Amino acid sequence: MNPGAGRRPKGGRGEALAGAQSKLVVLAGGVGAARFLAGLVAVAPESQLTVIGNTGDDFTVHGLHVSPDLDTVSYSLAGLGDWERGWGLRGETWAAAEQFSRLGDDTWFQLGDRDLATHVWRTEQLRRGRPLSEVTGRLASRLGLGFTLLPMTDQPVATRVLTNDGRDLHIQEYLVREACQPEISSIEFRGIERALPGPGVREAIREADLVVIAPSNPVISIGPILAVAGLRAEVAAAAQVIAVSPIVGGEAVKGPAVAMLESLGAAPSAVGVAGLYADLISSLVMDQVDVELAPEVAALGVRPHLCDTMMVDQSARERLALAVLEAASMSVAVSPQLA
Repeated sequence: MNPGAGRRPKGGRGEALAGAQSKLVVLAGGVGAARFLAGLVAVAPESQLTVIGNTGDDFTVHGLHVSPDLDTVSYSLAGLGDWERGWGLRGETWAAAEQFSRLGDDTWFQLGDRDLATHVWRTEQLRRGRPLSEVTGRLASRLGLGFTLLPMTDQPVATRVLTNDGRDLHIQEYLVREACQPEISSIEFRGIERALPGPGVREAIREADLVVIAPSNPVISIGPILAVAGLRAEVAAAAQVIAVSPIVGGEAVKGPAVAMLESLGAAPSAVGVAGLYADLISSLVMDQVDVELAPEVAALGVRPHLCDTMMVDQSARERLALAVLEAASMSVAVSPQLA
């Protein structure tokens, strides 16, 4: 994999499809979104891109504010991320984690030494009274990102997993410490009732020519974004919205999306994903192995667009990004509102 994938020159077919002045918004969370974005910024202008990141998995570790989804996007697109591991910084060292362990602190959520500096810096900025949106913008600028990265909200939201054995786990406890093993009873977004869209979020969606829902977990990565007051309605009213299915052949490309979809009563398939987004999207980009599901997706009023969605390397990430832009062009061509 190419660690510097996000820094490739622009141009070519994707830029023509996107249009030099077309404004793109991507709803993003987790590794799938970071990989997709690495392809997108290689084929479309970064200056026209806004990424709205999930903050429902933000977590306090060793007294520090950690924003896993925002950091995964930032590190990956700055060419600093560890693509093999899927999180953290490439070439990381672990001296601080070893010392925390000697001191008797929990180390199930590991922070590398350079990663730790990010969280110390972020926490200090927040303690000075700066909102998360401002802190995220400063971090993105210092990492040299060419697109706009916006947290979904400045208010704290915590994704909690309630398990069948009676536990109430933060999403990071469920994912990392418990390795996704407990059976899920339900999932809650604590604090979502007080959350307002972060600065610039509504405006970005309203001004976008295309909103893309990244191949992220629909429940815990995209779900919190759409649950922020008014954002689902804003996305539904956007000029054009396309989603990429993170479910291929009935399995999640990465993570516990299958179990989480089932906890909502949704089918763990491209059809289930289309059903969750049916009020929002015109097209669903889905893997070609699921071709037999295309009629069911179409029956939901969603246009299926089949391609290879497996992002095994940078070339594959770029092909998927181009497929999304192609699906957008096709949707515009057949849209009765634009005919």
